Amino acid sequence: MRTRWILVLVTGLLLAACSSGDGSSDGRITLRFQSLAWQQESVDANKELVREWNAAHSDVKVEYVQGSWDSVHDQLLTSFEGGEAPDIIHDASDDLADFAYGGYLADLGELLPARLKSGIPQRSWETTTFGDGIYGVPFLQEPRVLMANATWLRESGVRIPTPQNPWTWEEFRSIAEELSGGGKYGVAWPLKEPVSATLNLSLSAGGQMFHRGADGRVTVRFDAADEVVPRTVHDEVNTDGSASSSTLGMGGSDTLPGFFGGKYAMVPLGFSYRQQIVQQAPKGFDWQVLPAPAGADGLTQGVSPQTLSVAEDSPHKKEAVEFIDFLLQPKNMVRLALGDWMLPTGTEALKDPALHTTKDDWAAGTALAAHLRSAPAQSVRGYPEWKDKVATPAFQEYYSGAIGLAELRKRLVEDGNLVLARYQR
Repeated sequence: MRTRWILVLVTGLLLAACSSGDGSSDGRITLRFQSLAWQQESVDANKELVREWNAAHSDVKVEYVQGSWDSVHDQLLTSFEGGEAPDIIHDASDDLADFAYGGYLADLGELLPARLKSGIPQRSWETTTFGDGIYGVPFLQEPRVLMANATWLRESGVRIPTPQNPWTWEEFRSIAEELSGGGKYGVAWPLKEPVSATLNLSLSAGGQMFHRGADGRVTVRFDAADEVVPRTVHDEVNTDGSASSSTLGMGGSDTLPGFFGGKYAMVPLGFSYRQQIVQQAPKGFDWQVLPAPAGADGLTQGVSPQTLSVAEDSPHKKEAVEFIDFLLQPKNMVRLALGDWMLPTGTEALKDPALHTTKDDWAAGTALAAHLRSAPAQSVRGYPEWKDKVATPAFQEYYSGAIGLAELRKRLVEDGNLVLARYQR
């Protein structure tokens, strides 16, 4: 009896193991989709699309898994190494390089439907291309813009920039100084995370920072074009007094009370911050979206789009890509963009009338879409360590006035190249 009981128990466990995970005893496939949506409108849009997929596909069920931007890199690394990664992975393109080179993500090149591949511009695909492979589908992006107190600017009489006639960086600095005085500031730079903002805006001035040689190795340089944006911020804070030093350690949301309270005329923020402004601004507060300043390369700026990838260990890559293709049909991409208050990468989705309204200044952001390019650090192995250990403290100290430009260059280049060299042996 004891032996028979053990055999029954073992057989039951084996059957349970066979029917768990990504399949079921009736052959139905289950895909886990980890989403990083966090704004309620975005969460609702993602969950609704999952429900629509499941209603139309009885053989492939998608299970929604909630992730968090705050911990996604470490969480994914742990799940990859533990063999428990979700099938479909929501992330940002600047987080993919190490995962792609490490063999954790599937190369989607041969799996992508022609419609999806052709519907997204090549400049966006460059953000998820590492070596010869494509390791994610870029689908949402946002330019950095100037959120401005429209009343303040109108009463000051300064020229209002447009995408067709933007401010130069020199003009922006001059106007920020003109708007300052009496305990008020022309601009507030929220630079708690200074690296991405600095590098991406520097593309407008021709800055690149990372340079790949003929041998494929990447090195850091800090040339004259790379200096334009950092010097502007530094001088506004430390020379002109047109930017508040107290906001340098803030996140974007932290500056909004001061913006609403009339302490800052302008705040450089991501386009999606409009949602918080709409929700939180006091009644009667008049605001508008202005393009970021332009340099030698015009309005060009770097972006790291949100992406959808497939785990290399997923046994159902084909089905996972089919779900991504559904999720990113033009009408669905628009729904996701509206939910996140961001811009879609798809050319057809970008034409949607809902993204060209003057309400909430959607049209002001959509006009900048053609100027968005792959962020400079996109394909650089070791970038997260360079950013955290070298660049972040160096920029923070430079912007606060604790170190000068020569020391900033030394740290970014000399210390930075030591970090990158370890990843390129």
